[in-house]
Amino acid sequence: MPGLDPGIHQTKNPYEEDGWPGHLLKTRFALLPGHDDWGVLMFLIGQYDSPFVRRVAIALRLYGFKYDHKPWSTFGEADQIAPYNPLRRVPTLVLDSGEALIESTIILDYLDELAGEGKAMIASHGAGRRRHLRLCALATGLADKAVSLLYERVLRQEPSKVWVDRCHAQIGDVLGVLEKERTAATTPWLFGERIGHSDVVVACVLRFTSEAHPHLFDAARYPELAAHAAKCEALPPFAEIVQPLSPPKG
Repeated sequence: MPGLDPGIHQTKNPYEEDGWPGHLLKTRFALLPGHDDWGVLMFLIGQYDSPFVRRVAIALRLYGFKYDHKPWSTFGEADQIAPYNPLRRVPTLVLDSGEALIESTIILDYLDELAGEGKAMIASHGAGRRRHLRLCALATGLADKAVSLLYERVLRQEPSKVWVDRCHAQIGDVLGVLEKERTAATTPWLFGERIGHSDVVVACVLRFTSEAHPHLFDAARYPELAAHAAKCEALPPFAEIVQPLSPPKG
């Protein structure tokens, strides 16, 4: 690539000047499977209607990390995912070394390490980190139940009432806790002046839940969460990284 040091590309985060947690990053180029020329450092597998894939993609964008996107479906293209993740689950982030990172929490931990302390979207240690991770766990747990509930509806001829009722209760209780946490926050974002992982995942999960189960998320009942989601969705990375829900066919 003319004008660059061999194997080195420097990418400026376009959101840095607006106060986003980005910086100049040197990334190594590598030839990736399926590419005829030099590709980017890593590629993300999964569709953006998944709240788990979307949260990772938005973090990549906020950090200014270049990546390629493979929008493979866990149902329609599971065989293409399997060589990278035998669970055939998304998100999966494949590095230039061939190492495949699975599960959004693990992937984000890697991205935080790349970003470095002071730029990471979560505290590196201490009580603040634990509180942040707790909210992320509640939000991803809610997403798990929302996905499970969707599959129960579209893949089973006769959904289990016991399972549906349990998922409804879990989703409702977590929404209540998240509403209280957002109400109690005294900073622009849940844990400070900058957007963090908890802010991103809460917004991603709320969008998915609203689309998959509109009766379970009432903006009038959860006004702080609704306002939080609207604030996030208005930001460029959220507007750019989005996909209408496309559930599997039973």
